Amino acid sequence: MDATTGLPWAAQCAGMAFSAFSLCLVSLAVVLLLVRRWPWCSCHVCRAYLTGSWAKDFTNLGDWYAHLLRESPTGTVHVHVLGLTVTANPSNVEYMLKTNFDNFPKGKAFSAVLGDLLGGGIFNVDGDAWRHQRKMASHELGSVAVRSYAYKIIAQEIDARLMPVLAAAADTATVVDLQDVFRRFAFDTICKISFGLDPGCLEREMPMSKLAAAFDAATRLCAMRGAAASPLMWRAKRLLNVGSERELRDAIKLVDELAAAMIRERRKLGVAGSHDLLSRFMASASDDAVDDKYLRDIVVSFLLAGRDTVSSALTTLFMLLSNNPAVAAAMRAEAAGDDDSSAAVTYEQLKDLHYTHAVLYENMRLFPPVQFDSKFCAAADVLPDGTYVSGGARVMYHPYAMGRMPRIWGADHAEFRPDRWLTGAGGSFVPESLYRYPVFQAGLRVCLGKELAVTEMKAVAVAVVRAFDVEVVGESGTGACAPKFVSGLTASVSGGLPVRIRRENRDCWFQEKKG
Repeated sequence: MDATTGLPWAAQCAGMAFSAFSLCLVSLAVVLLLVRRWPWCSCHVCRAYLTGSWAKDFTNLGDWYAHLLRESPTGTVHVHVLGLTVTANPSNVEYMLKTNFDNFPKGKAFSAVLGDLLGGGIFNVDGDAWRHQRKMASHELGSVAVRSYAYKIIAQEIDARLMPVLAAAADTATVVDLQDVFRRFAFDTICKISFGLDPGCLEREMPMSKLAAAFDAATRLCAMRGAAASPLMWRAKRLLNVGSERELRDAIKLVDELAAAMIRERRKLGVAGSHDLLSRFMASASDDAVDDKYLRDIVVSFLLAGRDTVSSALTTLFMLLSNNPAVAAAMRAEAAGDDDSSAAVTYEQLKDLHYTHAVLYENMRLFPPVQFDSKFCAAADVLPDGTYVSGGARVMYHPYAMGRMPRIWGADHAEFRPDRWLTGAGGSFVPESLYRYPVFQAGLRVCLGKELAVTEMKAVAVAVVRAFDVEVVGESGTGACAPKFVSGLTASVSGGLPVRIRRENRDCWFQEKKG
């Protein structure tokens, strides 16, 4: 073989050697940075986190945090290896979200974790960008026209898609994954409300949506970034485009492509006279603000807010109702009213269903769709419980743990007891302070879509309970163990929620469950 034919082979070997050398160099740099910057700690909390030994006694990481916070005199603990302070103290929550709000932004480190997915959307920015988007979102979501439009879509989706799917499962005695059904329902609904477009995920054939699948993968992988013991780990993988970071890049690329297609379609249909949120943002924003990147980030933010949270809350609601048939019976009786009518419940009637409202809130007390939320401490501070937080440290308030704190909810904190909320005149629903119950956040960042989300969940819960009995099958149906949650930005039950649907027969069903 002469030099001419050997040259490509030699060049290839040289390239491989250079790649291997580069990889070793990057790995060495990561190791050196870890050694220099890692806050090594051998306390029992840090050891348990790093070794995963907490999993021997607790089903979920959130249950372990709840245990630690119950044991803490202040309701606050430190996880030193993460540079993290975790709190379930309502005074601390109020201080972070209201009293000293400006000192506890999302922070650049948090924005970096979700930046590839959420971009400059409202959930991932601070300062003027956040204020601008919040002002616009508040104006649109507060509109009577938008609320009326949204409820009409919710009612149509329940009647035309959700109920027929459940009826078919009941008539064929088919076990269905109720979590999957609710995710499809919520995805169709939020796409119609937000973009005026229908992906049709809850048709009888249960078609897969590329956008929904890519969005699922992206949120799961972003959550893995946040759980990493050091950001250097995922940053190195992203630099090398390997493993989970390569999968995340592919998922976000698909999300971007499909979001762009949605925006093009919305433009082609026109925005004049349309009530979907994307059209209203397009129409109300100034021309220089409406570029495709800005609209793409709005699309992704609406998907995150409107799909996963609603489907998560509905999934755990029916998991609890399966083990508490008396609660389901009480909801059914309240919705029926005095005449036991089977007519559809109107928007105005939904407002008067205080017991059902209490059931929803009690469900989210135990199983908040967003189990924790992180902020960054801009300048060194002292929380109201006396905890010192250094500048640049992360502070997490934990709604999941807060729902399990006896100092907030009493000795029966672990019980599913909706009537704890019915303390008003005539047994009417009375909300708790959002700083004790930060399921919808609180203070200046309180959820703008709260009323719409509660209305949607209430409408679904009433429609399903009146028509069907839902029995969870498998381990989740025994009530003997806590559900196992998948790591993600919102809570989802590992393995789904397999259920058996039966057309409502209250006497037979109630006796069977009692026995």
